[in-house]
Amino acid sequence: MSIIDFHCHIYPEKIAEKAVKSVGEFYNIEMDAKGTSEHLIKLGSKCGITNYVVHSVAVDKDHVQTINNYIASECEEHKEFIGFMTMHADYENKLEEAERAKKLGLKGVKIHPDTQKYNMDDKRMYELYDYLQSEELPLLIHTGDYRYSYSHPSRLRKLLDDFPRLIAIGAHFGGWSLYDLALEYLKDTNCYLDTSSSLDYIGLKRAKELINIYGAERILYGTDFPMWSPDDELKKFFNIGLDDSQNELILCKNAQRILKL
Repeated sequence: MSIIDFHCHIYPEKIAEKAVKSVGEFYNIEMDAKGTSEHLIKLGSKCGITNYVVHSVAVDKDHVQTINNYIASECEEHKEFIGFMTMHADYENKLEEAERAKKLGLKGVKIHPDTQKYNMDDKRMYELYDYLQSEELPLLIHTGDYRYSYSHPSRLRKLLDDFPRLIAIGAHFGGWSLYDLALEYLKDTNCYLDTSSSLDYIGLKRAKELINIYGAERILYGTDFPMWSPDDELKKFFNIGLDDSQNELILCKNAQRILKL
């Protein structure tokens, strides 16, 4: 069985150390991964991960094109990679850049409202969301943080109401540090959710409960590399105690369906 890690951040070698440090400071955790493509593949291949959805976040609008070019080039070099583009609310030519990035081979969009400092339901992003909906391209959104409202699960619920055909993925079970609140807003919606940066916080028992409530057909496996080790995260996932059909959906089939693999 293929194992697809749907949530991986990668950085160019020359800035990787600084970028990883910055992420660690934002979340107040210690990180020892290098954050490069090579380190991701080295760690992931040891535990049987076969493919990685990779992305990086433009915290400034001026970095959008550069990051999209970088992700596309890494996907060209590493056939294990499936690249997602970045976008920013302040970026003016969103549709033009999204179409360009799509032609480069990128398969979706990743945004992080908390670090980019705009609400995920900012109307400036709506033309992009409409484009993604029409093109059937997935949108992976960092969702939930008790310190901010930019990525509040209620905003994801609003997007789902406004764009009913959008393939939206709420990262971190739809609400990092707001897991039960996320359930309140997202339980009866059509969005997907990923497991990244969650298993240590909610515990394996609660993870199993959430998967059963949402349904395994809505869950994607993700590590949030370089925040966590692919090997450690996969071991934790298998210790949740799901059945084989649930594991196959979460580790492989759901991602294949979304990405049209």
